Amino acid sequence: MMSRLLSHDGPRSRVLAALLILIVLALALTPFLFPGTKALNVAAKIIVFIVLVASFDLLLGYTGIVSFAHTMFFGIGAYGVAIASTRLGPGWGSIALGVGAALAVSLLLSLLIGLASLRVKAIFFAMITLAVASAFLTLASQLSDFTGGEDGLNFKVPEALQPGTSYREAPLLGAAIDGRFATYYLLFFTALVLVLAMLRIVNSPFGRVLQAIRENDFRAEAIGYRTVVWRTIASVLSALFATLAGCLLALWLRYQGPDTSLSFEIMLDILLVVVIGGMGTIYGAVIGSVLFVIAQNYLQDLLKLGASAAEGVPVLAALVSPDRWLLWLGLLFVLSVYHFPTGVVGRLRAWRAQSTAGDKR
Repeated sequence: MMSRLLSHDGPRSRVLAALLILIVLALALTPFLFPGTKALNVAAKIIVFIVLVASFDLLLGYTGIVSFAHTMFFGIGAYGVAIASTRLGPGWGSIALGVGAALAVSLLLSLLIGLASLRVKAIFFAMITLAVASAFLTLASQLSDFTGGEDGLNFKVPEALQPGTSYREAPLLGAAIDGRFATYYLLFFTALVLVLAMLRIVNSPFGRVLQAIRENDFRAEAIGYRTVVWRTIASVLSALFATLAGCLLALWLRYQGPDTSLSFEIMLDILLVVVIGGMGTIYGAVIGSVLFVIAQNYLQDLLKLGASAAEGVPVLAALVSPDRWLLWLGLLFVLSVYHFPTGVVGRLRAWRAQSTAGDKR
């Protein structure tokens, strides 16, 4: 049953399987284990990032396409929900319309970009997508009457998801059963379905063709596959999943602005997570997102403890100052790439393969 649910693409490593089980359980029980507001926000961001990074890995890891326009589709999803909820008022109909409109826009844009640009190879296609994403960011910032401009859009969600809605007077195991609680589990189960859907896609015959194109597009073309068409379909699917991730982000934040989902810094974060977790594996998106988001949110707290402990040592205290958390985050990234060149998932699977080969001998 579990093998079919995972599309017969198991972790292939006991350590990796244990990590994945631990992550899923921790995310599923976060409201009860860590009832604080910050912990819940971090868990929600991890959930959104898992979907976003996995959708990007459909392009980079499985098809070999480097695109810098992924955050554009992420932003389209968030703006779709925000604009519909702002113009039509809070309600499930507004959210459904916003999600549908965002998916339609992303479908059209990704199709146009794919058909017009995917004949261009490697860095040239990446530059085209970067230009398109930059143009979209500028457009979103300037259309203030429609998108809220630099200030963004604050909007209300349906009453069932509003923090003020209480489903139980007394907390359950330390967790308040309210609209925020319901929103979190809406994100969790939606993300779970989307990740399993992406696992199914990459392990289908369609996914095998994408991997063949990644390995050698000339040979794939020679045996009869129209690589531009297949790469365009992969681009469209990746865009649609990124759009849904943006919709989830907007529902959680109840706000959308250019810096929230369209900034180039988010695109760099996605690339970092893909490399840390491991390209060409959906599980890498899960592991990488957890490591990156936790480091991003709790490294400063850890450095505060280090700074207080090293208060009497001038140089050391300056190095472990919370203001230098980006320096340590960069150092952690360099070390992870050096020690895990194929990502955490790739390394764990390699260790398992070596162990199995040694047992057979």
